Amino acid sequence: MALGALWLLAGLLAARQAAVVLRLPPDERLTVLETWIGEDGVPHVSGSLYDGSAFTGTPFSGLALKPFARAAEQSLGVAWTLGTLLLVVALGLVVARSLPGPVSRSAKLLAAPVAISVTALSLPVRDTFTLGQTSVIPVLLVLLALLPRTSDRQSGLLVGLASALQPALLLFAVVQWLTGRRRAAGLAGGTFAVCTALAWAAMPRDSWTYWVHHIGGAGLGGAADGPTNQSLHGLLLRTGLEGPVELTLLAVLAGGVVVLGLRRAVCYAEDGQLLLSAAITGCVALAVSPTSWQHQQLWILLAAVGRVGGRRSDRPVWPVSVVLVMTLSPTALMPDIDPLGHIANNGPLLAALAAALVLPFLTRTSPYWDAPVETPTAERERSRLRCVPLLRFYRRPLTRPNLLLELMLIRVGYFVYSYIRGSAPDRRSLAEEHGRQIFALESRLRIDIEHWFNQIVADAPWLRDGMGWYYAKLHFFVPLTLLAWLYLVRPVAYRWARAPLGFATLFALIGFWLYPLAPPRLMPGLGFIDTTHGPQDLANPDFGALTKLSNQYAAIPSLHVGWSLWSGVVIAMVAPKLWIKLVGLMYPVLTTVVVVGTANHYLLDAVGGAVVVSSGFALQYALTGAARMPSADAHVTTVTRAEVGEVADATDTAATSGSGRTG
Repeated sequence: MALGALWLLAGLLAARQAAVVLRLPPDERLTVLETWIGEDGVPHVSGSLYDGSAFTGTPFSGLALKPFARAAEQSLGVAWTLGTLLLVVALGLVVARSLPGPVSRSAKLLAAPVAISVTALSLPVRDTFTLGQTSVIPVLLVLLALLPRTSDRQSGLLVGLASALQPALLLFAVVQWLTGRRRAAGLAGGTFAVCTALAWAAMPRDSWTYWVHHIGGAGLGGAADGPTNQSLHGLLLRTGLEGPVELTLLAVLAGGVVVLGLRRAVCYAEDGQLLLSAAITGCVALAVSPTSWQHQQLWILLAAVGRVGGRRSDRPVWPVSVVLVMTLSPTALMPDIDPLGHIANNGPLLAALAAALVLPFLTRTSPYWDAPVETPTAERERSRLRCVPLLRFYRRPLTRPNLLLELMLIRVGYFVYSYIRGSAPDRRSLAEEHGRQIFALESRLRIDIEHWFNQIVADAPWLRDGMGWYYAKLHFFVPLTLLAWLYLVRPVAYRWARAPLGFATLFALIGFWLYPLAPPRLMPGLGFIDTTHGPQDLANPDFGALTKLSNQYAAIPSLHVGWSLWSGVVIAMVAPKLWIKLVGLMYPVLTTVVVVGTANHYLLDAVGGAVVVSSGFALQYALTGAARMPSADAHVTTVTRAEVGEVADATDTAATSGSGRTG
């Protein structure tokens, strides 16, 4: 069932990618394939490859591309898109087959659809689909050259063809030479030379443009200092360096990256990790190329196969980091503020350099290769209900989760929350109609106190300013501070407490989507005063700059109240003193007073916030049976002291060996 579900997911994702491309207007899809634009956006095959700046491939790749462009001219890219889709599937199958052993047959069967799904979702492949690039082909050629049954002759020919499409991949011939496959290396170099010569004979003008005027493609495809050029050259240009100084520094850095990176690639190849060796070599090629555009960065994704860390809880950090970097935009990874924004904008290059030079990937001889240190867990929670817990296999971990992994997931989770909240329906008429429904219901229940209380707040400057500060500052500060304290002081309680918060936020997003609601401050003709944001022009449906920050009609349930209630419950359960527990319980009450007094929410919005938080705790109980927060963390140790020493020694050994033989 799991295998069938994974293949179904892979098929749906691949079909969606193809459908997204085919739904684009003709002049917006396959824009690189359509370097030669004719009428109605249909490609034609006359003229120079480099008349514009869109085409960045070698003359040989253009020579090989022309027949396919002719097919695209006849089918408007349908055949090309489906062919690219088949290449992605083939790539996923080859990756699954190339996993370092020992790997069971069932594991390889499960790995194939996972590899296809992740590859289809990655930014390089999405870019390839949209632009009509050929960058999947050289990656596939190199991986086919690594298969056990591939002879030296076949391997050399495949690497040579890949290098003719992307010259930096000649580094794979160097790795072949250093690993003793000198015949393959020679054939790779010869094949590259023959293909390049054929392209030069067929297209001398384009070959001169590519190899001489643009020096191996540099300057094609956009500005080299743009954020999409994830190479050392692009990074140095973005720092403001240029001219001889930049070129000298680039030569020194590129030389160091090539020497150290290829040395590590050879070590892992000799260790039997051919896929990881190929990924490291590809990352080196990306870093030292004059330009490394997004569609060429699949090598970074392949580096996720490397195993890092002696503890099982640390193993997901590297692959999750790589997948996030290669599937999400920089703003999803880090906020767009200095210096975090610069780090995120150079995320692919940093990941490539980390894989090529820094990370101490485990060797297959390491005792932690197949037997990492397990995370200690508690006994399964008992429940009075026979059907609880639904997750019978779940055991509560008795350690802190990996901090880096937690921070990444929190950031991505908040990005997804902001995106969905901002994308929820914000039709003004519907939201105002729902506002009238809420008013009518509160009137029948005789709890419609919002207008009366809002006028009191607006007429008292000290109350208005105090509530405005409270509303703007504490919504994120208190929950995040509480999570940080739990992580440091009560790690088992942290694991227990974070799940209901995530579930509650998810339920709130569903509410925002299904029931857009105008808050009191945006209801026209009712006399509410927006004491937090200032006067609003209700005749303007955009409401000024506020619309750029969030969906103004995501009012029910109130997450201000929901998150404060979660904080209050957690504080009441972990605080050692009674007065702190009482302060915690008063916090959601005070938050309700503030959101109603500032006209940001109705009273029923606060009730909705309480409902989603209660549902979050209930769902956690149903899934895990954990009805109570752990009362003590007396047994919280990641591993025994001896195990910690063994893991540290293994990591130090691996890191030291990285500059020597085993990486």
